[in-house]
Amino acid sequence: MKKNFLYVILVLFLALMISSCNDWLNILPNNEQVTDDYWKSKEDVESVLASGYYYLRESAPSLIKWGELRGGAIYSSNAIDTKLQDFNITPNDALCDYSTLYKAIGMANSVIKYAPGVRNIDHTYYESMMKSNLCEAYFIRSYCYLILLKNYKEVPLITDAYVDDGQNFNQPKVSDTLIVNQIKKDVTTALATEAAKTTYSEDWQTKGRATKWALYAVMADVCLWNEDYDECIKYCDLILHATDSFRPVFMTNTADWFTMFYPGNSNESIFELNWNYSTGQETNNFSSLFGQSNSSRLRPTQQACLLMKEETQELKDKGFSDDARMGRMLLATYVPDNGTSTGWSTSNQYYIWKYYGTDVQDITGGARTHQDANFIIYRVAEIMMMKAQALTMKGKYFQAVELINKLRKRAGLGNFKDIDTSSDDAQLKVSQLDEQTILEEVLNQKEMEFMGEGKRWYDLLWFGKIQNYKYEKQFIYMVVEGNQTTNQAWIESVLQDHNAWYMPLPQKDIDHNQSLVQNPYYATTK
Repeated sequence: MKKNFLYVILVLFLALMISSCNDWLNILPNNEQVTDDYWKSKEDVESVLASGYYYLRESAPSLIKWGELRGGAIYSSNAIDTKLQDFNITPNDALCDYSTLYKAIGMANSVIKYAPGVRNIDHTYYESMMKSNLCEAYFIRSYCYLILLKNYKEVPLITDAYVDDGQNFNQPKVSDTLIVNQIKKDVTTALATEAAKTTYSEDWQTKGRATKWALYAVMADVCLWNEDYDECIKYCDLILHATDSFRPVFMTNTADWFTMFYPGNSNESIFELNWNYSTGQETNNFSSLFGQSNSSRLRPTQQACLLMKEETQELKDKGFSDDARMGRMLLATYVPDNGTSTGWSTSNQYYIWKYYGTDVQDITGGARTHQDANFIIYRVAEIMMMKAQALTMKGKYFQAVELINKLRKRAGLGNFKDIDTSSDDAQLKVSQLDEQTILEEVLNQKEMEFMGEGKRWYDLLWFGKIQNYKYEKQFIYMVVEGNQTTNQAWIESVLQDHNAWYMPLPQKDIDHNQSLVQNPYYATTK
């Protein structure tokens, strides 16, 4: 039988390898294709849907590396990783593999195609349940395609379920415009059912399964990416101005900030990928990415460390003690003192702590026993900064500065440019700012706030491409400034070609799919 790994969607029984926060995430059916004959009950639908979430979790290392390594805030000394961060990646490299995301898409496609028919067989599968499941499937599909869009620009757009080997797998890639349109269509279709949940019966599911808030977030994200700023603001406001009892809410107390990462599933979270060792022996192996014992793991770059020190110094100047561990840098990172130093003032070895720690104290006694930290896809702070970006592009600088100041205040910092938006002279001070200055401040805040959360490269890429590459030079400068593992002249040269801003399609897909054309920058790579 003809099989292409990209499109052949199998549901594997992996109970010995994974389990979940409860039995809901067990992967079924046992080693079967999701064909017409499979769909008999609501449990079958839930099992396939659970498989979609499973593949999202499997993609977490790629989500982190794709979103960080090229952005100049996080770097790796691993030879495989450096090829991506130094813009030397080739179509044969493992980091180009997008098959796990397509498996998640395949699960979503199957639910969208077959779930409605299950109601004719299982009369306990009520319409409200079915529509809710469809909303989750639409979110999974839309989010996966948004990540593919940001990394490859053009990819095959598969929206039909895999049924048998008789299907045509020679699918061409489509334009970024068509992908954006499909994402918007999926979210709009889901929201139109009015069945997207705002909360689930279990707390972890409210954050670990797609909700109405997650659909709003992915729509705001794709609208910002596509420079549809009015729509971006609209969907941001549906989160930020919500009044529902179980709405996600920006966490204002600096001292509580670390609870987003330990234990996770905080009020600020909108959607995150869950692991839980105590209930399911689940681990994500993030220690292999962020632990302190291996020099090839992901660490803040020298440029990012400098910004951390500057932020920490501002906190100290405001009266925080050197070991108070206040502010997001001290909460999100740590420096092992080896019993000889207090850390920040004498050491340059910074590590990501948010996935590794259990509190805001230093490494002594604070490391996780098991690596089961959640990975946050969206949280309210990002929605605030998305809105600030969109407002800036609309020329609404005052409102953008208000949002920037809220994030800075939560970090323990002073107002941007000392502008108190409640003061009489605030309008005058804001009027003296320009678009680039405000955008760069948003990018700086996002770099510090979302360190290691797989966001930085996409923020820079958006900045570089907007308004017909208006800020291309500034974008290239930021990438060069952060990179510390290759020749700067090389990066400057590579990034002159806009196609090099994206990754190559996997060579094995090019070889098996006669209709698939490589990203032009990599077309001659052997």
